[in-house]
Amino acid sequence: MTVAPSRPPLVSRILAPLADPVLRVLVVATLISRIGRGIFLTVTVLYFTFVVGLPANEVAIVLSLASAAGVLSSLAGGWLADRVSARALLIGLSVADGVGLIAYVFAGDFVTALVIAVSVGAVEQAANATRTAIIARAFTGERRVEARAVLRTVTNLSIAVGSGIGAIALVVGTPEAYRAIIVGAGVAYLLGVTQLVRLPRTGDAPARLLATPVTTATGSTDVAASARAERAALRAHSPWRDPRYLLLTLCSAVFGMQFGVSDVGVPLWIAHHTAAPEVLVAFVLVLNTAIVVLFQVPLSRGTHDLRVAGRVSAIAAWLMAGACVVYALAAGLPAWAAIAVVLVAALSHAFAEVLSQAGGWGLSFELADPVRAGTYQGVFSMGYSLGAMCAPLVVASTALEHGLAGWTVLGAIFLASGLGTWAIARRAARAADERVSGEGKLLRTGSAVSS
Repeated sequence: MTVAPSRPPLVSRILAPLADPVLRVLVVATLISRIGRGIFLTVTVLYFTFVVGLPANEVAIVLSLASAAGVLSSLAGGWLADRVSARALLIGLSVADGVGLIAYVFAGDFVTALVIAVSVGAVEQAANATRTAIIARAFTGERRVEARAVLRTVTNLSIAVGSGIGAIALVVGTPEAYRAIIVGAGVAYLLGVTQLVRLPRTGDAPARLLATPVTTATGSTDVAASARAERAALRAHSPWRDPRYLLLTLCSAVFGMQFGVSDVGVPLWIAHHTAAPEVLVAFVLVLNTAIVVLFQVPLSRGTHDLRVAGRVSAIAAWLMAGACVVYALAAGLPAWAAIAVVLVAALSHAFAEVLSQAGGWGLSFELADPVRAGTYQGVFSMGYSLGAMCAPLVVASTALEHGLAGWTVLGAIFLASGLGTWAIARRAARAADERVSGEGKLLRTGSAVSS
């Protein structure tokens, strides 16, 4: 009689990923710095409104342009991570991020608030793309997706803690309290940097990715010709010449607008279109955070496999489409029924978010050219930034403006983009199988000829 091996204790399983030095440093740095992010997100809009004195339309412009700056900086962060030390780049960007947050205390009018917000938004997204490039190089296969899942779980926990700290400024309500808490947010970012300096260099790109030096007739290296050859080789590995990856990025960007549903659509729908109390918005946020923390890591397992990634993306598509319709049904119901319906929709929405992230990460890593991992991840991050920038307008012009019909259209958009991701994954898996089969036939043919 065989005895099944016993599973390691729960605590050991939770801490197992931290045995890797790269992930351990990133986790500790994220744990510290994202508390600062949670603090800042809690007070940003009210700080601009009550302390800086900006009207609502100017606050909207500031936040929109800050998001727009992140679109280009995501690409720039990934591009630079292929050309300089990604470790040094992440440290530098994180320092700039912390200093930028502290600089908000000097914002006294629209122009200074805009300049600071755009700078911080650009640096934040460039740092995110650089961090992803480090993960793409420091890990392989399932470990890459696991690293992203662990970091997202830690991020949600830290932001939740930071939000609670940020609420102190809201309770006190004085300009001094707002400024002090914002300085605290910036200091948290800078404390995170003290961990990043311990980051191993395994996430850095090789000093020269593709360089085969061009020599002259005398045998010396032709520096100019070598540089031209390297640039040409890099262009051949560009994500802009990879239509499959660009289509994946587009589908992921569209599905990424589901964060706009959480941040904009659901709060305004609850407040203005249902009989549910506004405090329900907080319960929905807590529910979402709990599901991400509990399920992001386990539901991300196996999504380095193209078919699994495609499958979970398809499930996410149906869950998100269903959530949109259920959110709409809360309108016109008694308060107790509206609460129940919104919570059901939020549950479906949260699992759609977890699964879509898991599938997207797996595909973004596996379908990328490893020669230019940083640039590929920068393009993928840029897609998410574009989706985030467009989400408020799309959600407002569909769900919030047209009710059930608008929610249905929004659900159809999510369904199409999620199933598009599934189709890309399925075709990529089939192509990979055919390639492996062809290589096997060549090996067998070669063996037969040699014998």
